Amino acid sequence: MTGTRNKNTYNRHTTSTNRCGKKRRSHTRASFFHRYPRWAWWLGGLGVVALYVCFFYYFFVGPFGFRWRAIYGDAKYPEGYEIRGIDISHYQGDIDWELLQNAMIEKCPIRFILIKATEGTDRIDPKFKENFRQAKEYGFIRGAYHFWSNKSSARSQAYFFLNNVYLQDGDLPPVLDIEHKPKDVSLEDFQRDVLTWLHIVEDKYHVKPIIYTYYKFKTTYLNEPVFNDYPYWIAHYYVDKIEYTGEWKFWQHTDAGRLPGIKGYVDFNIYNGSYYDLRKLTIGYEQD
Repeated sequence: MTGTRNKNTYNRHTTSTNRCGKKRRSHTRASFFHRYPRWAWWLGGLGVVALYVCFFYYFFVGPFGFRWRAIYGDAKYPEGYEIRGIDISHYQGDIDWELLQNAMIEKCPIRFILIKATEGTDRIDPKFKENFRQAKEYGFIRGAYHFWSNKSSARSQAYFFLNNVYLQDGDLPPVLDIEHKPKDVSLEDFQRDVLTWLHIVEDKYHVKPIIYTYYKFKTTYLNEPVFNDYPYWIAHYYVDKIEYTGEWKFWQHTDAGRLPGIKGYVDFNIYNGSYYDLRKLTIGYEQD
């Protein structure tokens, strides 16, 4: 009897201990969430959201802010310009060139097409060769651009472009698309790198390359007088008038254009001059 009672007492104690243990664990979890008042949790949650928004803006929106304006409305078409063009890459997919040949932008024919060719030192746009060939075949003034990478040297990028792009008389000068500066490189070194690319490519074709960038980048990082010797292609969206006050040749005024022959959106551009001026800008014009 005594042994039985002791055994029962032991079992009850064990069960009680288990129950108490569960309660203690449950209480521990509850106390963790109740350690701080509710307003503190809300404040912390808002802080995390704000940090995420800042991170997203800093890395994805800030460097390409002009590209995000399409969410605000339809494309605007600046008045007073007659020479219209587009720029394309593999993002436009397979283009119906028969339809594109007769397409109009605000009752103006498409005169020129700028085509993505290379990026960094190892990327060739998969549609470049086809687009470049078709643009000439269908009678457009064509051009090719290189997208700058901060991961490769300026010299290696310049030679990569030259080894994969063969411009001819009648083509537009080569284009350097530069939209971001590395944070760990001084402004002086960065500008020297940009000039290295420009000089190497200029030595090949004996024309000043075109610099593509958005107007704030130009005024912030390429504002030295030496860069003003180059023709500019400025990106500035959803404004009636370009805010860049310096000289420019091309204005990319929207990334939300629509044309027959192209699925989805395409960038619209204008040339700041006459068709005759545009032809004068091309390679080998003096030999015509």
